[in-house]
Amino acid sequence: MKRYEVMYLIRPTLESEAVKKVVGDVNNIFTSFDSTIVELKELGLKDLAYEIEDHRKGYYVWLLVDATPEAIAEFNRVIRITESVIRYIVVKEGE
Repeated sequence: MKRYEVMYLIRPTLESEAVKKVVGDVNNIFTSFDSTIVELKELGLKDLAYEIEDHRKGYYVWLLVDATPEAIAEFNRVIRITESVIRYIVVKEGE
């Protein structure tokens, strides 16, 4: 397993229950693939540097995970088809 930093932005138009569901679903991706979430920070609603899909704000979530390659592949697959996520990035620690 390798350590990754993951950050994703959730649409600001979602209600708090929907945001909690998205965060829980993402966490389940990692835990179901024998990976561990070392740290989770919900940074909340913040201004974006530039407009994304007509949104000027986004709900930021940051994760530090020890993940298997399968978990990262599944995260990338699921996050691309999740309409409530407007941007994401995965960075391997040390790069």
